[in-house]
Amino acid sequence: MPPRWPRKPTREDPAYRKLEDRINFAVHVAAFTAVNSGLWFFHTLDPNWVPWVAKVTLTWLPVLIGNAVYIFAIADYSPVPLSPTAKPDPNGES
Repeated sequence: MPPRWPRKPTREDPAYRKLEDRINFAVHVAAFTAVNSGLWFFHTLDPNWVPWVAKVTLTWLPVLIGNAVYIFAIADYSPVPLSPTAKPDPNGES
């Protein structure tokens, strides 16, 4: 059963932003794992076929770690204040 959000999801909702960022991170980890495991598998079979596999992994891994650091340590999920609006004049004058 898919998870259900108890209210209308918006990016202004801090809990929704946090959940969305963590889901995106999980997708990033899954893509990293799938692509790199496939590349390393074929590299093991024939090292000459993909000689650049280490470069791909060593380039992508810091990006993944940076994404994790941002999501779990830096991101601020406090409520976003509403934008200020001009208050109408109670006398009806502008």
